[in-house]
Amino acid sequence: MSRHVLTVQRHAARRLLVLATSVTAFWACAKADGDSATSDSSAASASADSADAARPALALPVSAEEASDADLVLRVTTTGQVRSDAVVKLKAEVPGTVARVLVRPGQQVTQGQELVRFDAYPFELAVREAAARSDEAEQRFLESYVPESLVTGQGPTPEQRRALMNKAGLTGARLQLERAKFEQDRAVIRSPVAGTVDAIDVAVGEKIGAGQPLLTVVDTRNLRIEAQVLEHDLPLIRVGGEAVVSSAATGGRSLPGRIEAVLPLVDSVTRAGRALVRVRNDGALRPGMYADVSLEAARLRNRRLVPAKAVIERDGRPLVFVVRDGRAQWTYILPGRSNGSFTEVLPDSVTGEIPVKAGDPVIIEGHLTLTHDAPVRVRTPDA
Repeated sequence: MSRHVLTVQRHAARRLLVLATSVTAFWACAKADGDSATSDSSAASASADSADAARPALALPVSAEEASDADLVLRVTTTGQVRSDAVVKLKAEVPGTVARVLVRPGQQVTQGQELVRFDAYPFELAVREAAARSDEAEQRFLESYVPESLVTGQGPTPEQRRALMNKAGLTGARLQLERAKFEQDRAVIRSPVAGTVDAIDVAVGEKIGAGQPLLTVVDTRNLRIEAQVLEHDLPLIRVGGEAVVSSAATGGRSLPGRIEAVLPLVDSVTRAGRALVRVRNDGALRPGMYADVSLEAARLRNRRLVPAKAVIERDGRPLVFVVRDGRAQWTYILPGRSNGSFTEVLPDSVTGEIPVKAGDPVIIEGHLTLTHDAPVRVRTPDA
């Protein structure tokens, strides 16, 4: 009985030994697999970090303009009203009946172009009547001295000739004929200037009296602006100086002009004088509009200029971003005078050199949050 029990115990011990060996082998394999997975994950992470380090940083899009050497024009900014050189309100010079209106409101016309025609027959009849009276008077004049001249062989003296012409009524008849032709010519209304028809006050078939309004023609090409200039700014501007004109109607564009005159009177209430600015219109401005005007006050010759909107401050110091090799490098500057569009860059107080060179691309848009040496991409004007 004891021998049988010992045999059973030996078999049980072997099974336990085999089971323990299997468990140990399983855990060893599992640990090996885990270590392998951890190693692979670490390798992948390292590879990703290496790839991120190799990838280039994103270049930010910016806009830039080149610094330049040019004159800095300081200006007086004001407003003014646009006026035309010629607003012609045409009136009838002779009475008549409107036969044709040859234009319409808003139509462009040239100088000398026919606008309105009166009925021509009454004027033709008046010319023929005046011509007939002139012929009759000339006949009486000839009869007054020709027979006597044939007998004596001598004509009348200039004084006698004038007296005989007046006695025959020839002088008055010729004047009447000249007037009739003048009125016939005035029966056709022509534009005295090149411009645009603003208003038409007559219609076909209407009987018109002398002095009655017919239509208005406005010269919209040659314009002037009466700019208000405060009395303390009047000594700064001069005749012949440049002017820059802009208006809501120009859509952000500026039109070049010239100071034509500085008028002598100053308004006692507004304390402002007036400067007349001549501007060549491109069709945007119209008489009666208000416009913003910048008048040349002083000209600083040959200065290093950067766009005014390129200048910003960091830590209380003015600087500009200059694009070099695809990177925005901030450059501290000593700014001088500015006219709102351009700012003068002065030489450094220590080195005596101007830190920005002519031709350097200076960032004007997209630079407010940039850091030094940030990669940038300069946009083209069409981008």
